[in-house]
Amino acid sequence: GAEEPGMEAEAQQPPLGCGGGGGAAAAGRAAEGEEPPRESVSNGGDAESGRELVELKVIWNKNKYDVKFCLDSTGAELKQKIHSLTGLPPAMQKVMFKGLLPEEKTLREIKVTNGAKIMVVGSTINDVLAVNTPKEAAQQEVKAEENKKEPLCRQKQHRKVLDKGKPDDVMPSVKGVQERLPTVPLSGMYNKSGGKVRLTFKLEQDQLWIGTKERTEKLPMGSIKNVVSEPIEGHEDYHMMAFQLGPTEASYYWVYWVPTQYVDAIKDTVLGKWQYF
Repeated sequence: GAEEPGMEAEAQQPPLGCGGGGGAAAAGRAAEGEEPPRESVSNGGDAESGRELVELKVIWNKNKYDVKFCLDSTGAELKQKIHSLTGLPPAMQKVMFKGLLPEEKTLREIKVTNGAKIMVVGSTINDVLAVNTPKEAAQQEVKAEENKKEPLCRQKQHRKVLDKGKPDDVMPSVKGVQERLPTVPLSGMYNKSGGKVRLTFKLEQDQLWIGTKERTEKLPMGSIKNVVSEPIEGHEDYHMMAFQLGPTEASYYWVYWVPTQYVDAIKDTVLGKWQYF
């Protein structure tokens, strides 16, 4: 019959709004039916209308996506669609609608209706890689945890510097205020051998300069893996701070008597706002 859409054409061009999947299946259904498929959003449509769409709310990782999807598409096809929205590979998706969404059934069969909430659980490859740190790092974490039981400032290596008291030229600190980095170097601080140290943030070169009497180390900001800090007991308006220069905690470069108002600005500047530590 001339009123049947050519199956080949249909199969090559997925029906509108069907997320690229289900072209052939929908075409087959349309060809058996007496009438060509029609766009329809009503829920009680007849089985022949192969393109009936349903409006879904897909929720993943605190993000909400409004999706129109073919009722006669399968769970597996919906996963492909979710992949295109979230970048989350189908194999890593747990899709929930009244329990785990079956991949082989269509949305119509599991009675998905307009406005249905589809929950997606899963992590992108990058998230997974970020979590699977190598063993060595994991062991270091454990060691770090054990050391954390007492505040860092009570540990021997830090005590010997802190017991010298504040440097005579320590910068004034302002409690309860976050300030931007000053344009002048931060000075009046000690390093772990008790020598004077100053920090200069060369933003245009994206470098942190750590200067002592003997020499100035020029470090690219990107090479600093982490920044940790902790208030100094009894002088909470100053922090001790470490820049992690290599892969492990052994590479922490400690600086003492950092005025508290600059701590966040230093972390943001070195780690970049986009890294959430």
